[in-house]
Amino acid sequence: MKKFLTILCVFALSSCVSFSAFAAKCYSPKEVEAEQGVRILSELMVISLNCQHLTPKGQENLYTQYKKFALKHENLFSGYENILLSFYAKEGANNPDAYLHEVRTDVANKISKDAAVMRPDSFCKVYAPRIAKASAMPEPKIRKWAQTVFPGHPVSHASCR
Repeated sequence: MKKFLTILCVFALSSCVSFSAFAAKCYSPKEVEAEQGVRILSELMVISLNCQHLTPKGQENLYTQYKKFALKHENLFSGYENILLSFYAKEGANNPDAYLHEVRTDVANKISKDAAVMRPDSFCKVYAPRIAKASAMPEPKIRKWAQTVFPGHPVSHASCR
């Protein structure tokens, strides 16, 4: 019986260690939102840069609209970055800033691939309206958007849920 209890305790402790190691590798809802927020901002930047030359007459340049949006919500997006940098550091990343840059680059590459496949006018017709929509959103709506994970655009870590 004593041997059985010892084995049971060792198993229980090893399960706790395994679970905590697993938990460190998955995202909390706050971290999911943060990565999605960073992805949204990165996507809008790429769209604005690709489409700024096709801004409709009478409208403000798309890149200028993007910069105003980013500045208006600077605290939200820098908060998202800090959440991710903290996660990457806890995960053991040697350079959390470089990992965050990789996330941004991944998003930029995906949206740039869409831009390369489509004609510029077609790409901008589909994607450019996102900048005006985002610019009109209050912060709670941006946060709700960032909390939504779309099947074709998963975050880089599984959710801990």
